[in-house]
This record gives sequence, structure tokens and C-alpha cells, in this order.
Amino acid sequence: MSEQNHPINTYSQNELLLQAEVDALKKQLDVLEQKVFAFESILRSELSNELVEVQELTVLYKKQKLAKKEKRIAQKQRGKNYTPPTSLKPLPKATKVHVSEVDEKERKRLYREAMLYVHPDKFNMNEGQADLATEVTTKLIHIYQTGDLIALKDYHAHIFSGNTLVNIAEHSGVKVDQRSKGEFLKKEKERLEKIIDEVKGKYTYKVLTEYPEPMKFLDELKLYYKDRISKLRRRTRVG
Repeated sequence: MSEQNHPINTYSQNELLLQAEVDALKKQLDVLEQKVFAFESILRSELSNELVEVQELTVLYKKQKLAKKEKRIAQKQRGKNYTPPTSLKPLPKATKVHVSEVDEKERKRLYREAMLYVHPDKFNMNEGQADLATEVTTKLIHIYQTGDLIALKDYHAHIFSGNTLVNIAEHSGVKVDQRSKGEFLKKEKERLEKIIDEVKGKYTYKVLTEYPEPMKFLDELKLYYKDRISKLRRRTRVG
């Protein structure tokens, strides 16, 4: 009997060790995220105006660039001797609805919150989400310009629901056997280790751990955004 039970006992012991490692990793991750996210939140708060303007100018620049490209294509299709009319039709603008002063304040609040939420992670030099952020920002600006508060509230809610990922294995309510539970713990351990490595790979984590005065990084960012905004303003200047 004891020989038959031995593998199960051994497996249970391994499972307990894995669970302890997972619990320790969760605590480590919580501490890291609280520290890093709190720092990034301060940076975003101090740079809110710059972040919003960069997003708006980036969207405008892409629109102007696309319009120029379409104009060149149209000219080629009509021939080299094609001369554009002296009076160009203005680009269609979003139809704006009337809003009260109270609604206007609420619109601005929702707009800025959403804009800061989707801003690419410049602090960590991560450009992977830049295109997606610009796409979302383009739609956000369009809705904001229409003055439609209800549509803006809906899109604001849609944006902020983007990270509600749920671990199905934890909440499915399905009873698992010892083997599958052990495998789950192994995968959970690997997942947590990967996230911890990602957090430690953030530039803001490097600032927090290597800068004698981490808030000095804010001065670097202000210079970066000042230069970025200046260049974008020149690129989007009309006439």
C-alpha cells in the first residue's frame, strides 16, 4: 500500500513546492509592478499635455502624409501635365453637435484620460504598440471632434476594457486532476517569470534601480518631448 501511495505523495510534495514558488513569484511581481507603475503614473501626470499633443500631431502628420500620397497618385493618373485647380475643396470635417458647458468639461476629461491610456510606452522605448495606438487615437480624435458625448463615453469604456484578460484555467470552475494541476502550476510559474523579466526589462525599472535620483529622468523626457513636438509642428505646418 505504501509503495502504491509513494508516487502520489511525492507528486503532492512537488505540487506544494511549485505552489510555494508561484506564490513567491506573485508577491515579487506585485512589488515590482506597484513600484514601476507608480513611477510611470507620476511621469504621465507630469507630461500629460506633451503626451496628448504628440498623439494629436502624430495623427495629423499621418493624415497629411496620406493626403499628399493620394494627390501624387492622382496627378500621375491624369498625366504629367495635370494642373490642380486653384480652389481646392476642403477636407470633410466631422459634423459637430451642440454640447453644454458641463458636457464639454466631461468630454475633455474623457478625451484626455483615453488619450493618455492609449499612448505608446515611450518611457520604455517600446514602439511595438505605436501603430495600434495611433489607429485608436485617430478614432478617438474623430469622436471628440464631433462633440458626441455618448459616443465618446462608449469609446472611452471600450478603450479601458482592453486589458480585462482572465485566466480561464483559474475561473472555469472545472475540477482538475493532480497531473493537470501540476502542469498548470508549472505554466503559471513560467508565465510569472516571463512577466517579471518584462517588468525588469522596462527602461523605467532601469531608471528606478540605477539612477541616483530617478525623477531626473523627467527632465530627460521633457527635453525629448519638446524636441519631438517641435519637429511634428514643423512637419504638420500648412503653408
